[in-house]
Amino acid sequence: MNDASANPAPAGLPFARVGIIGLGLIGSSMARALRKSGSAKAIVAIDRDAAVRERVAALGLADSITGDAAAGVTGCDLVILCVPVLAYGALAEIIGPRLAPGAIVSDVGSVKGSVVRDVGPHLPEGVHFVPAHPVAGTEHSGPDAGFAELFANRWSILTPPAGTDPAAIERVHALWSALGSNVEIMTPEHHDLVLAITSHVPHLIAYNIVGTAADMETVTESEVIKFSAGGFRDFTRIAASDPTMWRDVFLTNKDAVLEMLGRFNEDLAALQRMIRWGDGEGLHALFTRTRAIRRGIIASGQETAAPDFGRHAGLAAPKDPAG
Repeated sequence: MNDASANPAPAGLPFARVGIIGLGLIGSSMARALRKSGSAKAIVAIDRDAAVRERVAALGLADSITGDAAAGVTGCDLVILCVPVLAYGALAEIIGPRLAPGAIVSDVGSVKGSVVRDVGPHLPEGVHFVPAHPVAGTEHSGPDAGFAELFANRWSILTPPAGTDPAAIERVHALWSALGSNVEIMTPEHHDLVLAITSHVPHLIAYNIVGTAADMETVTESEVIKFSAGGFRDFTRIAASDPTMWRDVFLTNKDAVLEMLGRFNEDLAALQRMIRWGDGEGLHALFTRTRAIRRGIIASGQETAAPDFGRHAGLAAPKDPAG
């Protein structure tokens, strides 16, 4: 019995021709993971940046490479958008006329409501749209930063619009499972609310606290770097994430982010009162509850319990999820 018969591909896989638009961290990781899992017979890398295309060629990440999105998606049965979400609408308008009947369009954006709104109207009849969000990443970017194991044991959330063909949803579900992800399906609106508190607001706080420290006139930049303890250092990790991507996230998910920021500010005010009035019991109760949540994240396999979070002095930080 040969390997193919002993380990048959999941139903709906492999895709014959997969077009990946945008070969940054996520796009290049997908190319590697698709090839490693055998989930695509051919991979087309599409990126308007000539330097990125050159690196993709040098790394051998795709079977063909182009800067022309319309030409690149021609003949693809799956197209994955891996560019900043504010670019989706214009990109969908470009590729829409070249998409084959029965093709599936998906994405990896951290926001889903705006994606459905911006992409759907440009897709022709017979083309299926199954938005996705792999909740995985690092603070690094570019095709060299990708690795096939990025999605292993991470969640990938699918947010198909109402009326989406169930067979198309199942194929995308099977794809992410083949790449090692745990897969969840929810509405775009619910996704954006959940991710606002689990990813978007934490990133906003990180950007803000690092900016505050940098702006302090009584502390020089060298002192901020020199005396960075674990807490501040870990804030700087996610504050180093791609600025274009996160600009787009906050502009496209502003309602959910503002709602979560309002609740955060209320809780922060309560914490300020505890500190002001010496409420040690309240502080201890809060820290105990939040510590249990952290332990739950470790128990679910979404983080390591290794000392110092698995990060060792003098070594590059491991590729942690950055949402």
